[in-house]
Amino acid sequence: MALTGTALALVELGAVFFALGVLGRLAGRIGMSPIPLYLIGGLCFGQGGIFSLGDIGEFSRLASEIGVVLLLLLLGLEYTAAELVTGLRRSWTAGVVDLLLNAAPGVILALMLGWGPVGALVLGGVTYISSSGIVAKVLGDLGRLGNRETPVVLSILVFEDLAMAFYLPVLTAVLAGVSFLGGLKAVGISFLVITVVLVVALRYGSVVSRYLDSTDREVFLLKLLGAALLVAGFASSLQVSAAVGAFLLGIAISGSTARDATRLLEPLRDLFAAMFFVVFGLGTDPSTIPPVLVPAIGLAVVTTATKVLTGWWAAGRQGIGAMGRARAGAALVARGEFSIVIAGLAVSAGAVDGELAALATAYVLIMAVVGPVGAKLAEPLVRLLQRPRDDDDRNEEGAPKDPFLTS
Repeated sequence: MALTGTALALVELGAVFFALGVLGRLAGRIGMSPIPLYLIGGLCFGQGGIFSLGDIGEFSRLASEIGVVLLLLLLGLEYTAAELVTGLRRSWTAGVVDLLLNAAPGVILALMLGWGPVGALVLGGVTYISSSGIVAKVLGDLGRLGNRETPVVLSILVFEDLAMAFYLPVLTAVLAGVSFLGGLKAVGISFLVITVVLVVALRYGSVVSRYLDSTDREVFLLKLLGAALLVAGFASSLQVSAAVGAFLLGIAISGSTARDATRLLEPLRDLFAAMFFVVFGLGTDPSTIPPVLVPAIGLAVVTTATKVLTGWWAAGRQGIGAMGRARAGAALVARGEFSIVIAGLAVSAGAVDGELAALATAYVLIMAVVGPVGAKLAEPLVRLLQRPRDDDDRNEEGAPKDPFLTS
């Protein structure tokens, strides 16, 4: 019996979801995050893999975008706008250190390989930005959202995502050959959008919460999901990251509405986030990886060290012990969605060497696997290097009263 059209798409989609369930259970059995297994599964069944899934491409791409939106929305629900501003004020220096340490390796390698200033701008962005989606999932999987170092990690991630809101318009303008004034206009629009959303979240967050809240779970879910996608879509159309838009909406929702929204959206987040990681693997052709594997591994080693150093230093400034500092550094290692977007923009514009795309893909795949695994192994490695001691990173309720509390 031959399967075609809708029947084939349903079979393929069902097989993907079932395989995700099996991989998730396997990850639970061995005590690790399922993200690396999702990525490897996508690599095996994508372009150039063992099998090719062709009829669910459009759905899977859209589902992966929704996954990123939901990941960042639920991350934003953990904090209020006031806590976000306080955290950024306390951790902006860590954001600057993160930028300098982690963009530099990409810039240097691109110049060494002869890809010029545009290639350096692209690869610097690829190595700089951590994957908010992967980090958020890992923190949730490992039960670390209440840890003392988590606000430090989130502050750095927010700084990075906001930096992307200015970087992406500049990159787009450079790739398109737009004038300097045109680039300034794009940055101005991004700054205006972010400022407006933050002001609304700070001053009218309670109004947003009341409007979205509902005692009917169906109505509540439709309002939340609709608002998240609307904000993400409008943000993306204005050259602001959809992920940033979803995160800012999350911080605008507070109180009991935020708690109810988290419980309601968690299953959807897990489903669509799994699709995001699979789609990333599906879009990677394994045959492009071997020629650039050596420089990709070298870049991965260097930028793993710089991310760990960033988290270690930032957490140390907040008086956090060695265990928490190691967890903070390891949590930041993973790269993912933003890095691929950056490389994709450059390649589609024809402004960089095609080898850069292969290098970026190999690098992100390595880092997307190393990040979750490293986050899991951070504690055991620290215990091997020092005598066990009391490292209480939680308060009596399991989370700090003020998530940006530093002492």
